[in-house]
Amino acid sequence: MSIVYNLGIFLYSALLWLLSPFNHKAKKLHRGRADTMRRISELHIKHSSIWIHCASLGEFEQGRPIIEAIKRKKPSQKIVLTFFSPSGYEVQKNYALADEVFYLPADRPANAKKLIRAIKPKQVIFVKYEFWFHYLNQLHRSGIDTYIVSAIFRPQHAFFRWYGGWYKKMLRCFTKLYVQDEESAQLLANIGITNCQVSGDTRFDRVYQIAQNAREYPQLALFAKGHKVIVGGSTWPTGEKLLSAYLKHNPDCKLLLAPHEIHEEHMAQIETAMKPFGCARYTALQDVDPEQLRVLIVDTMGMLSSMYRYGDVAYIGGGFGSGIHNTLEAATFGLPVIIGPNYQKYQEACDLIQLGGGFCIHNSSEFNQRADNLLKNTEQLATASRASVDYVNNMRGATQTIIKELIG
Repeated sequence: MSIVYNLGIFLYSALLWLLSPFNHKAKKLHRGRADTMRRISELHIKHSSIWIHCASLGEFEQGRPIIEAIKRKKPSQKIVLTFFSPSGYEVQKNYALADEVFYLPADRPANAKKLIRAIKPKQVIFVKYEFWFHYLNQLHRSGIDTYIVSAIFRPQHAFFRWYGGWYKKMLRCFTKLYVQDEESAQLLANIGITNCQVSGDTRFDRVYQIAQNAREYPQLALFAKGHKVIVGGSTWPTGEKLLSAYLKHNPDCKLLLAPHEIHEEHMAQIETAMKPFGCARYTALQDVDPEQLRVLIVDTMGMLSSMYRYGDVAYIGGGFGSGIHNTLEAATFGLPVIIGPNYQKYQEACDLIQLGGGFCIHNSSEFNQRADNLLKNTEQLATASRASVDYVNNMRGATQTIIKELIG
């Protein structure tokens, strides 16, 4: 299995090199890894660091509360932050609380030794799904405390299949595994991994923190004033069609839209579809009165997590594709969330639906019915809103549990 794994790592790196002249993401990752190897060759960390590794931006949001808690307790502690994906690194490469931010070099024994020697970690924290054999093996052999946080395991994962023996070796490299739920702990116990603790998901702490410190946007407040507002969060074209159809169905509501992709072609498509309702981009409001619009398209990054404060109901994109985006950012503001059918692998979405704070729809007719039930019925909206915010509040506390054991 090691031969197959190493071959896979080699082929992936070769593919990145081949695609880099033609694919923007491949180019960033290929060049970023090369730059990391150069930078760590020049690195001189005098005292031991804490290394946090995240796959991408979503995992960073889970790791962020832990980084902030470490810095509050030990302001001088060196933090090294690594990413696998450009979508995480490019957004957070200047993250103020990290002393060094890198791409994770390809998982080869030589790279693992070189990175670990350069950053001198005394503790290493992997977030949620990251399992890299050579890094974990080298950390274990070096006697460095290694943890995974907000992890979640399901029966279909390789660790629990008939061929999972080799994969279990990675689990045995962890000093402790902090998992989200009892099912994960039981699955691990069934294969002899007992050094785990059910601590929950640090994302709940993060989204609660965001809500408590949410930014104010006066133009969004003017847009929403006196109206029922649907917030479309991280939307894709299929969901945008549903939202457009609902605006025709219900002329009394407004739409605050934050598309997942904000490149010009997508923006132009949305403007064409929404033009009959009166729409504008957020970055072009200089000569427009927001109160006169029915659709406001937020075409800049970083606003979505705070702009849910101006909505009554949220539609979260991705459910008609590979999977939904972040529902908790809306739920923490007390917004009921409407999602497409591909949500089953997201525990928080399953929980919200079970508790009455989330709703699955399959088509425009179902969307219209569900949105009407919420926006036109004050009691139903209040009940769903309370279910959403209570869920987030009841699930908080993972960060405190983890930090108490890691650094006291």
